[in-house]
Amino acid sequence: MRAKILTHVRCHLGDAKIAVETGVDGLDVVIGTSSHLREHSHGKDMEYIKNTAIEVIEFVKSKGKEIRFSSEDSFRSDLVDLLSLYAAVDKVGVDRVGIADTVGCASPRQVYDLVRTLRGVVSCDIETHFHNDSGCAIANAFCALEAGATHVDTSVLGIGERNGITPLGGLMARMIVADRDYVLSRYNIKKLKEVEDLVADLVEVNVPFNNYITGFCAFTHKAGIHAKAILNNPSTYEIIDPKDFGMSRYVHFASRLTGWNAIKSRAEQLDIKMSDAQYKECTAKIKAIADVRKIALDDTDSIIRTYYHNLHSEQEKPLLPGLTPEEAKKFAEVEKGLGGLKEQRELETAANAGAA
Repeated sequence: MRAKILTHVRCHLGDAKIAVETGVDGLDVVIGTSSHLREHSHGKDMEYIKNTAIEVIEFVKSKGKEIRFSSEDSFRSDLVDLLSLYAAVDKVGVDRVGIADTVGCASPRQVYDLVRTLRGVVSCDIETHFHNDSGCAIANAFCALEAGATHVDTSVLGIGERNGITPLGGLMARMIVADRDYVLSRYNIKKLKEVEDLVADLVEVNVPFNNYITGFCAFTHKAGIHAKAILNNPSTYEIIDPKDFGMSRYVHFASRLTGWNAIKSRAEQLDIKMSDAQYKECTAKIKAIADVRKIALDDTDSIIRTYYHNLHSEQEKPLLPGLTPEEAKKFAEVEKGLGGLKEQRELETAANAGAA
């Protein structure tokens, strides 16, 4: 495995000694620096924190291990304290410093400003860690990279304390929009769904229906005007190509919101050819039935086939067998309103034929 294994420990020499003995590649050392954590968690002042950090870093480096030192609750810490601390650990050779939005309070602008400032203070790498309590974890991570950060902590499906941290899939989505060539050259993103499904299964949760990239709604199009545009040119309503992630798009046409272009596309997939006026009338009937009861893909296919059959047969079949008496009554009422629509379609057909 090419990945490194690092362990997360308190900034405490005893913890560091135990961690080194486990055979890990490196240590992620952390200590709270905000007044909230200094007062109510470990009770240490900034001078103690700096001296302990230097002691731990020097020990870990002497063992040939990689080390990252991070403050905790960075965005509620005093800026002067932070920069002084980071400068001190950079001076003794820390591989990476970290900033952490432990309570998820930071905004993208705050993140950019802090990372940009820190970039001018230290020469080592900069790692970032963002919680999603206020919904900014992905935006904050991307702004951190723009400002000069070299590392972003992510987790699969964003799983973590409380609302979690920056989700791997969400960050990949943001990054591929910014620089598709770079992402495709660096990451095997077609594995994302496999990894997310594996983790979801292991921790016994469902992948959210609206999850970035892999949720079943991510590349689903339902509204008529969306479907028409997507069928003509997917980039009209998709900024990400699902094929890049090994995903597929789905034009959902089994609903009352469907449009005739989507029905036409589906009919052609079923090898059924009709005039545009007939596609429109068929669509109106599908929408009418969907108003009466929930319909599935198979139902829609059946309606299309039956409608086409009825166009060419003297014996008319019901569009969707199995309607309850109440559903059949409601559909009949709606269908009455389609009478004028049918006449309009016939006029359109005649006009189109005359123009041809």
